[in-house]
Amino acid sequence: MKNLFEAARVEEVKERITRLRPDSEGVWGKMNPAQALAHCTAAFDLAMGKPPVSSRVLLGRLIGPLVKKSLLVKGEPMRRNATTQKTCLVIDERDFAVERQRLRESIDRFVAGGPAKCTKHPHFFFGPLTPVEWAALMYQHLDHHLRQFRV
Repeated sequence: MKNLFEAARVEEVKERITRLRPDSEGVWGKMNPAQALAHCTAAFDLAMGKPPVSSRVLLGRLIGPLVKKSLLVKGEPMRRNATTQKTCLVIDERDFAVERQRLRESIDRFVAGGPAKCTKHPHFFFGPLTPVEWAALMYQHLDHHLRQFRV
């Protein structure tokens, strides 16, 4: 299970983020690269407990355990157009350079904080996660959006 508590994974995603360009074309989805970076930063905020996650969605209660096993145990890539927490939706225009720096800083905060930095609040779709599961989910989420733009 690849996760962001592994230094090699952190370096991998940072290098891929460096290759992302403001005009990179998405293979799926509606976000442009700057919006995707801001969205990923918002996801890190949730993983670190800011703001606290709202209640779990019904679909997550029904199939969350199966999807969690597929992503976090088997390491299967996140599927296109996966369910998104409403507080992480980004539809306004963003400055690419600013958002890339904000994401790098969020990754660094998450990694430096280690397991203690992870929220105890349940994930809106998967429910309770251990710190290593949060780190694996954050890796999977970054990988998902970097693949979205072919990096």
